[in-house]
Order: sequence, then C-alpha cells, then structure tokens
Amino acid sequence: MGVCSIGVLAASAAGPVTHRLEATPSTVAYGWYDAAAKPVLRIASGDIIDVDTLLTNTPAGLQRAGVEPDRIQPSLKAIVDAIPGEQRGPGGHILTGPVYVEGAEPGDALEVRMLSIDLAIAYGYNGCRGFLPANCAPNSTRIIPLDKKTMTAAFAPGIVIPLHPFFGSMGVAPPPEQGRVSSNPPGQHAGNLDNKSLVAGTTLYIPVWTPGALFEVGDGHAAQGDGEVDQTAIETSLRGRLQLTVRKGMKLAWPRAETPAAYISMGTDEDLTKATRIAIQEMIDFLAAEKKLDKVVAYQLTSVAGDVAITQLVDGKVGVHVKMPKSIFASETERRSHPGTKRRSHARAPSMTGA
Repeated sequence: MGVCSIGVLAASAAGPVTHRLEATPSTVAYGWYDAAAKPVLRIASGDIIDVDTLLTNTPAGLQRAGVEPDRIQPSLKAIVDAIPGEQRGPGGHILTGPVYVEGAEPGDALEVRMLSIDLAIAYGYNGCRGFLPANCAPNSTRIIPLDKKTMTAAFAPGIVIPLHPFFGSMGVAPPPEQGRVSSNPPGQHAGNLDNKSLVAGTTLYIPVWTPGALFEVGDGHAAQGDGEVDQTAIETSLRGRLQLTVRKGMKLAWPRAETPAAYISMGTDEDLTKATRIAIQEMIDFLAAEKKLDKVVAYQLTSVAGDVAITQLVDGKVGVHVKMPKSIFASETERRSHPGTKRRSHARAPSMTGA
C-alpha cells in the first residue's frame, strides 16, 4: 500500500517518526474532503509524512497535450484505472490521504510544517480557462519542461520561470454536517488555497473540525502567480516532507500561515469583497491577540504595513490573503524602551506561532 506501519501512535523519545506515504489507489481521495472518510494512515502528533502527490490530470489528458506515454507516472495510470468515475469528485484533484493525527479534536488547530517540497517529474503543464477564458484557444494546454538542477522552467523561447514548488491543496475534513465536499473550492477547512507563499520552510495552521483532522494534500504546483488567473499554475507532481502537529487551545476560524518573513491571514468566499473582509479582519484579530494591539491600531497597521493580495480567482470561492512583515516588530526589550503602543492586560492569546 506504500504506507509504513500505522501501529505507531506516539512519537518515540528519539524524536518524531517519519511515515512514507505513496500515492496509490488505496491511499488517495479523488476530488473530495469528508469527515466520514476512512483514514489511510494514523500518526502521532508531531510525526512527519514523506508523501507523494500527483498532478491534477489524467494519462489521456497528458497524452493529448503531447506527453509521451512512457513519461506518465505509473502511479497516475494505476489510480485513474482503478478508481471509477462514480467514486471520484465532486472535485478533480487527486489528494493523498486522509491522514488521522492522534489527539486532534474539533476546536484545535493542525500545524502543517513544510519541511521540504521536491519535484517528482521533469515536466508540468498549464491549461487555459479560468477568469478570462475568451483568451483561450482549443487544445491550448502547454507542457512545460522543469529543470531540477537550476529550479527553472523554460516557459517559451526567451522566457524562464523560477520554480518555487508548493502544494495547492492542503486541508482537513470539513464539519461532519457538510458531508463530502468538493476539492475545488477552498474554505475554513483550507483545501484548495492555491497560496504560492506556502513553500518549504513555511507553516500552515488549519482549524480542526472532526476527530483526527483527516489531513489531505495534493495539487502540486512548480510555480504560480497570485490570482492563478487561467485556473492553473505549472501543475506537476511533488514529493514533500510535512510535519503534522496538533495545537491544543489554538482557536482559529480560518486558516493562517507563517513564513520566515511574514504572518499571513486568509479569507475565502464566492464574493471577492467578502473574502477580502474576512482576510483583513483575520489579520486584525491576530495582531490584537498576538501582538496585544488595540483593534484600532491593528487595523491602522494593516493599512500601512500589510499587503492585501488576491490568492486566486478561479476555484468557485475566491481567495484573499494579507501579509504582515515580521521585520516591523521590535523585540520586547526594544518595545519597552519605546512605549506608545496600547497594550492589554489580559492573558496572551494563542497565535500563529504559539510563541
């Protein structure tokens, strides 16, 4: 099955256990997140998954675009052959999982630390649909060679794209009452966020809605612009090492993230204005809880130092995120020597970092 023993339910004293999780017909969720799903792997909080993910396509689709049959991954062929159409969807992503994380309960958060993300194949593709489909032509899928040594893609003669691989979809099961939900739109369970900032070295925090969290990952991207306007990035297969840790008492309404340089809040909705309001309010609430700012000051800081960006426009629910640079925050010692920021007296609330 490509999964190491699921009998290890606690990390050893020597450190976290690493579980190898390959993409096979029995270890993927084809187009969905579901609280009723049977986990393909159970791990202890803090353990690491060494996971394979597959691009969002089929062997037939890749061949139509010009990929030679011998360059198509056997795992993709096996999954598409073994899982009939009625067992797929309602979305189109092949997601590896779900992974049950011991101790995760509704009201907790799941910390997903991206330890490494590597290219699994030497090509990707870009389709053409999305936000302005009138610009597309029939059969316009572009196969793009990927150079792992230089971490670049030759998009076209004279055009070279730097590669920054990330997983477009990382999420947990939604609340049980929602049943099986499509992998296409993102939401409070995270899912198809398509946030290009979530590369190796970053951390995603997701609210937990069902016991075990039931984490899934896929939709590999080698490179993408904010907006993902034609509905695809450079879509490819990836292999990643992700550390999954339960954060007790970390109360989140929406996913948040952290990079070495910034804090990131997120919002999604069918309406771009609503998604933007969610993302901005999430940043204000984070600054108030973690940095102890009055909400008026937090709102003003978001305006003068935060960057509001459209994550994607093409997944049914649009995504917006706000980046707040860490570099603007002085240390506690420096802050004491430069008073003037209104502070609160109540106990420190949980944060993105938990620091």
